Amino acid sequence: MQQSLIIIKPSGVERGLVGKIIDRFQQKGLIIAGLKMMMLNEEILREHYAHLVDRPFFPSILSSMMASPVVVMCVKGKDAVTVVRSMVGVTNSRNAAPGTIRGDFGMSSQENIIHASDSEENGIIETNRFFRPEEIFDYNPVILRYIYSQDELK
Repeated sequence: MQQSLIIIKPSGVERGLVGKIIDRFQQKGLIIAGLKMMMLNEEILREHYAHLVDRPFFPSILSSMMASPVVVMCVKGKDAVTVVRSMVGVTNSRNAAPGTIRGDFGMSSQENIIHASDSEENGIIETNRFFRPEEIFDYNPVILRYIYSQDELK
């Protein structure tokens, strides 16, 4: 099964959306393999957003992402990266489709509630960035047989 990192950003934490967001992923049938609240620092943000460090708006990303704690979560499931990205919606929340997390809860491009891995490879890299190995649990909930058909579980 694939894994994806999800970060509920300060804009989601401060607005009290953590439970609603986690509930959506669970209702979809994704498995929560790791979950914790943490404060991000400049070092981890520079690594995580390395592709944006030289952009003029990077200082505002730092400020936004260090404004309060975040909730980081590793979810697993068949095609988890694609499923999560579809559920999250496009980056600019004003353009995100209703029914997506950003479309339902956001109005900003930067204060856009949530981060999700953009590829299977980044799902692994990002999870390893935010979680120690012993913080990720590999288990098969009993409900899997009601989420996937038997041939999908092979």
